[in-house]
Amino acid sequence: MSDSSTLPPVRLTSEAELARDALATPLLSRAVRLARWAGPDTRVGAGGELVEDQLPGAAAELGLEGEDAAALASEAWRVAVDTGLVAVLDEEEGTVDKGAELALVTSGAPADVLSLWRIALDTALADASVPDLDDLMTAMDDDGEIDFSALDWDPDAEADFLDGVLGNLYLLTVSEDGAGDSPVPLPALAASAVVPDDMAEPTNDVLEQVSDVMMRLDDQFRLLEPAGLVDFQPVDETLMTDPEEEPAAPSDETDISRYGMVRLTPLGLYGIRTRLREDGIHAPAVGDLADKGADALLDGTSTFPPAAAQAETDQWLARREPLAAARELLAAARGSDPGAPLRRLLCQQALSLVGGEASQALREVLDDPELGGLARVWLTERGAPDVPAPSEELIFWLTVDTIAAQLAAEGNSEELQSLVEGLAAQHSSFFAAAWRVDHPATPDVLEAMGRLHPDKKVAKEARKAAFKARSQKGG
Repeated sequence: MSDSSTLPPVRLTSEAELARDALATPLLSRAVRLARWAGPDTRVGAGGELVEDQLPGAAAELGLEGEDAAALASEAWRVAVDTGLVAVLDEEEGTVDKGAELALVTSGAPADVLSLWRIALDTALADASVPDLDDLMTAMDDDGEIDFSALDWDPDAEADFLDGVLGNLYLLTVSEDGAGDSPVPLPALAASAVVPDDMAEPTNDVLEQVSDVMMRLDDQFRLLEPAGLVDFQPVDETLMTDPEEEPAAPSDETDISRYGMVRLTPLGLYGIRTRLREDGIHAPAVGDLADKGADALLDGTSTFPPAAAQAETDQWLARREPLAAARELLAAARGSDPGAPLRRLLCQQALSLVGGEASQALREVLDDPELGGLARVWLTERGAPDVPAPSEELIFWLTVDTIAAQLAAEGNSEELQSLVEGLAAQHSSFFAAAWRVDHPATPDVLEAMGRLHPDKKVAKEARKAAFKARSQKGG
């Protein structure tokens, strides 16, 4: 995953819903059933594992059949022990009893259930990082011991690789233009872990690595799906047919889903976000700022995509009376620091979600040099009476403030370029007046207008105005 310090915010379902989802996962629900099944006659080995002759009984309790039944029952038992649903009483005797954590399944808070699920997830992730059985058998020596050095397997590196892939999947899910609720093609996810960002066209060697990683992830996601982390459509088995074998029936080669599709479940989004935060990565969720002040809201949403910023603001406003909320937002929007223009823009966007009950707060700042402009805009848009016309000085100040905010939010965007062209076309003497505007960002705004305007003559006027503005400020 990228080393970005802040990820886009994720929209999580409630803890109660997540806890219900956790209890419904095959991995945790099987562990709970085995914990309730365990009794005085249950015996475990030195590592707490269920002894071999009791695996058939455990599999039957879970309703499992077939060649994988014993392995699945063993995995469920290990989760029961790891989570504390089962307690080992005597390691030498191998006796067990129901663990103290079992009561949390029915009487614990949603957070308690999710804590159990996260432990179960850790077990599943550890299993998914282990080499497959064929590789283990190949590395076994004459005494039946596994020579891990022969596997070319680094447990920490494997765990880090899987964490990185899951981090990429999380980023692809929460990004504004990302997958959202839609599944991600497995080749795209594999490429995100292998292909360098600055590589325009992958080489054959890199494409071969992508293919290898894709098949590796296919195995791992099959193991992680029962934990409730992902919804997974495996790679089509016919794609893995040996070239010397009889070919399978023709299929649609343009169907990307044949190569595997994966998406994080709502529970998976919660789980990966929790792990990212434990690693020190800032992974916000919509609603994090709802109980904080307006200053935190405006600063926090400054890096949010538009839809997430509005969702966060909606939750913040829902906890406050409109008039009090408007006053708090306006107070937080004041300032002459570099971030102030963007705060005012975000304040204006937040106030657009507030009803007419807030009009008194806007009238209170009509004479404020920093807030009077946006107050007039808000009141005029709502048809309020007796709104004083802005002075020419205020109009120019508000224009500079708006462009400074757009530069901070979007950089040299096409939308901003259109705004700059429109201003220069509508006001032939704009630059002659703009350099005198008493705003901290005036020189930078005029320089940006010089960069963005396609007409060389107009761009030169903007740069001259920027020089005058900077000289006036003594910079």
